[in-house]
Amino acid sequence: MIGQPLRLGFLASGTGSSARAIVEAIRAGALAAETRLMVSNNRGAAMLAFAQERGIPSLCIPTQADADAADASLAREMAAHGVELIVLSGYLRRLGPQTLARYAGRVLNIHPGPLPQFGGHGMYGRRVHEAVLAARVTESGVTIHVVDEEYDHGPVVARKAVAVRPGDTVEALEERVRAAEPGFFVETLQRIARGELQLP
Repeated sequence: MIGQPLRLGFLASGTGSSARAIVEAIRAGALAAETRLMVSNNRGAAMLAFAQERGIPSLCIPTQADADAADASLAREMAAHGVELIVLSGYLRRLGPQTLARYAGRVLNIHPGPLPQFGGHGMYGRRVHEAVLAARVTESGVTIHVVDEEYDHGPVVARKAVAVRPGDTVEALEERVRAAEPGFFVETLQRIARGELQLP
C-alpha cells in the first residue's frame, strides 16, 4: 500500500466518529487515502446519512436475519468497491469468516482501553471504562488492532495512553478516551500510508 493512497472501507453501527474524522482528513488532504465504501448493519445509523451527504458509496447490510449471507455480501461489496483496508468505527458485530479470509490482516479496529487486559467478548464502550477503574490502574488508553475471529484478539498496531486521574468517574474517563480516538486513528493511518508503520 506504500506509495499509493490507502483504499478504505468503513464499518459502523452508529455515528462512526473515527470514520468521520478519517474522511474529513482525506478531504482536507491530510491523509493519502480514498473512501471507497461505508457499510452499516443498522439502517438508521448516522454514519449512513453522513456518507450520503458527502457522496460516499454506502450500504446497509443487516446481519441478524442471516449472518452467513451478510458476511458473503460484505466481503463481495468491499472487494467490488476496491477496498484494500477495512476500518471498524463502532461496529458492534463480529465479522464472518468470508470477510476475515478475504481481508486477513487488513481489518483494523479501535478499542477504548488497553489490550489484552480490558478486551474480549462483552468488553465494549462503558464496560471497558468500568473495568479499568475497578482495576485501580493509573493508565487507560486507546488501542488499534488487527481484527481476527476472536473479540479484541488480533495483533496490536498502535497504542495511545490516556491517564486515569484521581477521582475519575466512568463518564469522565469515557469522555477523555472517546476524544482521543478519532485523531489517533487518523494519525495511525497516516503512518501506515507513509510506510512508517507496517501491518503485522
